[in-house]
Parts: sequence; C-alpha cells; structure tokens
Amino acid sequence: MRDHPRLPTSPGFWRSPLRGPWFTSVLGLVLLVGITVLFVTGLVSYAAYNPGLSPVNDMTPDKGALGFYLFAWPTNPVWLYRFTQGLHVTLGITLIPVLLAKLWSVVPRLFTLPPARSLAHALERISLVLLVGGGLFEFTTGVLNVQLDYVFPGSFYPLHFYGAWVFFAAFVAHAVLKTPTALRAVRRRHEQSDLVSPRPAAPTVSRRGALGLVGGGSLLLLLTTVGQSLGGPFRRTALLAPHGTADPGGGPNGFQINKTAAYAGITAADTHEDAWRLVVTGRTGTVRLSRTQLLQLPQHSASLPIACVEGWSTADQWWRGVRLRDLAALVGYDGDPPDVLVESLQRHGAFRRAALRANQVADGRSLLALYVNGEELSPDHGHPARIIVPAAPGVLNTKWVARLSFGDL
Repeated sequence: MRDHPRLPTSPGFWRSPLRGPWFTSVLGLVLLVGITVLFVTGLVSYAAYNPGLSPVNDMTPDKGALGFYLFAWPTNPVWLYRFTQGLHVTLGITLIPVLLAKLWSVVPRLFTLPPARSLAHALERISLVLLVGGGLFEFTTGVLNVQLDYVFPGSFYPLHFYGAWVFFAAFVAHAVLKTPTALRAVRRRHEQSDLVSPRPAAPTVSRRGALGLVGGGSLLLLLTTVGQSLGGPFRRTALLAPHGTADPGGGPNGFQINKTAAYAGITAADTHEDAWRLVVTGRTGTVRLSRTQLLQLPQHSASLPIACVEGWSTADQWWRGVRLRDLAALVGYDGDPPDVLVESLQRHGAFRRAALRANQVADGRSLLALYVNGEELSPDHGHPARIIVPAAPGVLNTKWVARLSFGDL
C-alpha cells in the first residue's frame, strides 16, 4: 500500500518537478530571516505595553519566565512603535506566500511511512508538528487580528503570545538542524532527495519562475498592505487593511479610529460639561476638575501619531491640552512624576484601564488632550479628554478619561 501510486504515502504520488532541495532551501532561508525579524519585532511590541508595570497592561496569565521585561519603553523617537509594529504586521502578511510555498514543497514528508524510524526521528516529526502547526496558528491569528475579525476563542493577546513561543522554539530547533543543509543545497544545487519525484510530470514552469510567482505574490501583498503604516497618499493603496481607505469623514477629527463612542457605551450625558469631572489622585489627595477648569491650566501642544497593534497608524496630529506631569504636580509630585493608572468612562471591552510608566508621564509631549488639529475632540476621538503619549501603542492612549491615579504601581 505504501508504494501504490494513487496513495499520498507513495513517492510516485507527488509528481511536481518543482519540488527539490534547492527550491525548498531558498524558501527556507527567506523564512529564516523573515521569521526572526517577526519574532524580534513581536517582542518589541510586547515591551511597548510596559507589561512589568501593571497587570492591566498585560493579558497573558501565568507567563512565568516567558514574560521577561528588559527595559522601560522609551518615548523617543515618537514614530518608534509606528515603525516596529508596522514592520511586524506588514512583513508577516508579505511572508504568507513564502510560508505556503515552503509547506507545499515539503508536504510529501507529511505522509512518509513509517511515521517514526527511531526515537530521534519521532522527536523530529513531533517538532515539525509544532513548527507547522505553530506557524499556521501565528499567521492565521495575526491576519485575523489585523482584519479585526476575532473568530478565535479567547483573547488574541495570550493566544498570540504563547503561540509565538511554541512556534519560535520549534523554528529555532529546525533552523539549527537544517540551515547548513539548506546552504549547501543552494550553493551546489544538489537534487538527490526524497523531495524529488521518481517519475516527475512534465514541467510547466521553471523553479526560478515558481520563485518569481511566490515573490510576486509577496510583493502584491506588500503593496496592498504597507500603506496603512505609511499613511498619507499611500493609505489608499492598503486595500487589504481595514484602515486602508481614505481618512474617515473630514475636518480636524477626520482620521482613523478603532473604537467608537457608541461601541464603548459613551453617551452625551456621560460627557456633558455638567456631569463630567476628571478625578486626579496622588500623594496629597484628590482633585476634581471640570473641562473648563482644565482649560484654565497651562496648555501645551505636541505633534504625534497614533499607532495600533494591528499595524495601522495615522499621520502626525496636532494635539493640545494639559501635560500629564503638570497634573501630577497638582497632587503632590512637583519633581519627577511617578507612574499613573488611567481609567476611562468606557463600559466594556479591553483596555478600559491602562498604566503609563513614569518616563512617559515626565515627557513634556505626554498630554491629557482636549483639542486635536485646532478643534475640540470629537466623541469618537475621546471627548472630553484623552491621553496622547509619544511612541506608545494606540490602546494606551486612553480615550474618555475619567480618572488619573498617580503613584508607584
């Protein structure tokens, strides 16, 4: 039965003349570089949330040693998160044709019999299950998150976090074992392998042509995705991104959002001048401020983008409001300000509360914004007040702020 040509367990079943060590090795070396960059930028994105600061910023329970935290996320340059997360998402989407082509090129090995010839071979097959399964899981959940399509069970954050560690561990083991062989195959074009069909069909395209097709698919995905990170006139080219259309609406508030006031359960009664008060707590007690009182405090401006974990970002917007460090001074922190816990009027959904590190509070461009581009914030952009911090992930720029609690968290 193993050699029956109509069964996938038979080498004669797989007749494509494209399969071979050189084709597989070229794809593998591209993935070696690309996936390494994806993993590093993923860790950078994790660090941007300041996960060691407060549990409200990190949704990965029981992370143990995997949740290591090396540094406080900086506020310079202001485009840092916009660049690293844009690279992470865009590169991940661009690599999809390469990943699929690589899996296609080695699929005959999935049906190899016997399943395990030795203990070492059995361990290698198990590692491949983790590698292939982990890769498909990470790319699938990543794409669904970018598309704002949360069909997977549970929260994206812990699923993607743990999946990344499983996948990358298997990837590193596989790379250590196979990279020397791949380099030799690329240099020597050695074609003796179990991937080469014993009775190949007539070729319809060369291996270089097939690589060109894969590269063309990747280039197409790049061109139809990267505009969401570049912004400006390039945004219209991001056809595959939810925020790849033109800026929504018009006027000073006409730029991208993820979370509307209606989604967050924010009503006009909640934000009316007579009802809304900002509660600021700290070393010397509590201060309650109306929007009118906030406008009487010294006002400062900063030109900052918003960058989201889904890979999209806005152009720099001109924000105006009260510096966070000035609000900290109102409750007893005249010198170096401490961390702050920010709480929103938002009634449901993730990141109703977020924590900011002391270095973010101290930056003079970190504002409780009241205006954007010369106009009052719209309800969807966080009226009556929102946080804007340089280089921070979008979800940490809390909208509809109700309370600021300064102190060590």
